[in-house]
Amino acid sequence: MTSASDDLFASFRRAEMLIARSRPLDALQALRPVLESQPADASVQLLAGRAYLNSAQLQRAQEAFERVLDIDPADHYARFALGKALQRQGRLAEAHAQLKMAAAMDPRPEYQEALGEVRARMALEDD
Repeated sequence: MTSASDDLFASFRRAEMLIARSRPLDALQALRPVLESQPADASVQLLAGRAYLNSAQLQRAQEAFERVLDIDPADHYARFALGKALQRQGRLAEAHAQLKMAAAMDPRPEYQEALGEVRARMALEDD
């Protein structure tokens, strides 16, 4: 007999696999019991945020990444992903602030690239 925590872990792993296979809506369905059971778990919120972002549920993605940052303000990936969610909503100044922090915390190429994209879009809008 499996325990409830084993079932939740299996659901979490299934959601990760579904996101990797570009099936964010199925991932969210698999993640639902985990989200309900562990809403304050940063890794659960991060996975939900990724699924929301990948399914263009940008407001929900933003909220999930903000919850991660409430739990762990030093999570550079959550800052990056929050920046991407804000960018896709056209909120460039807010996106810029998050992406700049993510890149300062961890200067990985995808963070630098996203920051450059937002800066370029902001410059175009200023013209």
